[in-house]
Parts: sequence; C-alpha cells; structure tokens
Amino acid sequence: MTWLDEIRWDENGLVPVIAQEDTSGDVLMFAWMNRDALARTAELGEAVYWSRSRRKLWHKGEESGHIQKVHAIRMDCDNDVVLLRVTQLGHEPGIACHTGRHSCFFQKFENGQWVSVDPVIKDPASIYQK
Repeated sequence: MTWLDEIRWDENGLVPVIAQEDTSGDVLMFAWMNRDALARTAELGEAVYWSRSRRKLWHKGEESGHIQKVHAIRMDCDNDVVLLRVTQLGHEPGIACHTGRHSCFFQKFENGQWVSVDPVIKDPASIYQK
C-alpha cells in the first residue's frame, strides 16, 4: 500500500482539495485532484489539479503564471479531503482566483444577498490573453 492508497477517492477517482495560504491562513481556492495530480503535486512541490470541465491535469499557473508553491500536504481525519498549504506566486499580492482576486471566496452573504467583498487585483482579460 502506498500513501496514495490511504486516500478515500470518490466514485470518480477524485478527492476535494483546499488550497490555504501558508502565511496568512487565507483559504484561496477549492479544487479536485486525481491520483496523478496528487502524485505530481508531491513530486513537483507545486499544485497540480484535475480539471473536471477539461478532463485533464491542470498545473496551477500554467496559463496565468500564478503558481502555487506547496509547503505541506495534509489529509483530514476521514482521509477524504486534502489540504495544501501554499504560497501563491506570480503577482504580489498573490492571485489564486481566475477572476483576478486573491481568493476564490470573495463573495459574502450579507442581508439576504451575496456581495463581492474583495477587490479585483488584476483584470482577468490581461491575465488570460489568448
């Protein structure tokens, strides 16, 4: 049995992953990994996820340059969620979200509605030029 066998993969062979900023503790994003993505993350020391929409591995920052340097890989008590402690590279302050924000969790529930509470750091159109 390898360390990858200890993870409780879902019926699609995936595990949910939370990326947390190492220094601040901010939750940056949520994504999915398959065995290959997690093995590559451990090997490279940079986050590699599984894109469910594109059905392929996705090295975080491959298009945007906003790479996640991995400091620690942790697993929860049920072995079915992975936590990455990362440093968000590529822009200061770090941009983890494809909307150009620091964190994907920029919407806050207030007075019965969702409000964007964190600013766009960089226009996504300038990040993802084709």
